[in-house]
Amino acid sequence: MKMRKLLASTVLATSLALGAVTTASAWSLEEAAKPYAGTTVDVVFLLRPGYEAIEAMLPEFEAATGIKINIIKHPYENALGEQVRDFVAGGDLDIALIDLVWIGNFAENEWIEPMDKFTSNPDLADPDLDMDDFFPLVLNAFGGWNDVVYGLPFDNYSGLLFYNKCLLEEAGFDGPPATWEELKDTYGPALTKDGKYAYALQSKRNETQSADSFARVIWPFGGSFLDADFKSNLMSAESQAGLKFRQDLMQYMPDGIVAYDHAETVNAFSQGDVAMITEWSAFYSTVVSPDTSKVADCVAIAPEPSGPAGRKPALGGFSLAVASQADEDEQAAAYLFIQWATSKANAGEYLERGGVPARQSAYTDPALAETYKFIPALVESWQDGVPEFRPRFAEWPEITEIVQEWGTKIMLGEVTTEEGAQELGSRMEAVLDEAGYYSGEKPLAQ
Repeated sequence: MKMRKLLASTVLATSLALGAVTTASAWSLEEAAKPYAGTTVDVVFLLRPGYEAIEAMLPEFEAATGIKINIIKHPYENALGEQVRDFVAGGDLDIALIDLVWIGNFAENEWIEPMDKFTSNPDLADPDLDMDDFFPLVLNAFGGWNDVVYGLPFDNYSGLLFYNKCLLEEAGFDGPPATWEELKDTYGPALTKDGKYAYALQSKRNETQSADSFARVIWPFGGSFLDADFKSNLMSAESQAGLKFRQDLMQYMPDGIVAYDHAETVNAFSQGDVAMITEWSAFYSTVVSPDTSKVADCVAIAPEPSGPAGRKPALGGFSLAVASQADEDEQAAAYLFIQWATSKANAGEYLERGGVPARQSAYTDPALAETYKFIPALVESWQDGVPEFRPRFAEWPEITEIVQEWGTKIMLGEVTTEEGAQELGSRMEAVLDEAGYYSGEKPLAQ
C-alpha cells in the first residue's frame, strides 16, 4: 500500500548517531546534568510492566543528576486525551509519551521537538547513544515522522502467541498452531470445553478494538485499511476474509469478548481459563510470574500465526519525546532522562525488571532466550514486521474512534462484516477528504 513517507530513514538515524559523537575526552551523565540539578520533569506513564521497570530504576537517575522526574500515571485509554489537553492549554508536561499512531498528531501540532536539537549538542548527547543499535523498524515506526526523528523508542511491543503448553499437550498437540486457520479449525474445537476456551482476542471498544483486534485479523489475510489511493480497502476480498474469520473464531472465545481489554485477556490466560492469546510482548513478565499467574510453568511463546498473506504480527509501542512547551532547562533535563531510559547501558536491567527494550544489543546473548522465552519471536517480528500495521497519519485519533464503533458492531452481530466495512470506510474517507488528502493539500505518498 502506498502511504505517505512517514518513517524516518536509517540514514537519518545514522546521522543522528554521528551528531551525538563529541571530541571531549570524557562525557558523563553527572557532568551533563549539573546545570539542570533541581529541575522537575513531568512525564506521563501507563499502568504497565515496562513503566514499573523504569520507575524502579529511577532513583539511580535522580541521584546522579539531581533532576526530579514527576510521573503522572494514566490508563492507556486516557493517555492521549490527557496529553492533548495539556498541550492545547500550554500546561506542564515536559515529555510526551507517544503511541506510534499518535506521532503525526503531536509532530504536526508542533508539540514535540526534533531529537537532533539535543543529539547534536555535545554537552547533552552521550557519545554512546548509538542510534544504530535500535531496531530500525522500531525507531522509524515509533519515533519518526516525515524524515525527522522526534522520539526514542520506549515500552516497545510486538504481538506474540502466548500458549499454555500443558493444555495443548493434554489435548494432543505437540506445539502451537502455525496458521490462523489451524488455530480455528483444529485447536479451537479441541481446546474449547469444560468452561475453558481455546483463544481470547482482546477487543474492547477503544484502541484495543482498532489495533489488537480489527487490524490483527485483516493484515494476515492480505487486507488493509486503505488502498493505494488512500481510499477504504475494507470491502476487498482479503479484508472481508479477515473480518469474517474473526466472526467464525468467536465461538472459541469467552463470552463477552468485546469487553476484554489487555488486563482481562492476560488474566484469563494466567488463570488457565484460555489456552492461547495473541498479546504484546510487554505482558510476558505478568504471565510467567508465580505471583500473578497460575500457569507460569506452562507458558510458552511463539510468533503470531501466519495467514494467507504470510506472518504479519501486530506492531505497537511508544516513544518518549521532548515537549516544545517546556522551557530550555526542562527540555535539556527531559532529554537527559529520555537518553538514559532508552540507553544501551540500561537495556539489560530494564529487560530483567520486566521491560522490553528496543536495543538490538540487549538480545545478542543466546542464554537470554532461555530466561526470556519471548526473545526469539520478538526479534523475528521486529526484523520482518509490518510498520503500517495501523495507518500512521495525524488523523488516526479521529479514525480509530470510527473503527472502534463499527468494529464492535460487527463483532456483536449488529451489522454484517460488509455493512460495517461500508459504513466504516465511508466515514474514514470523509475524515481524510476533510483533511485534504483527496484535494492534493496533503500528499498520499512521497
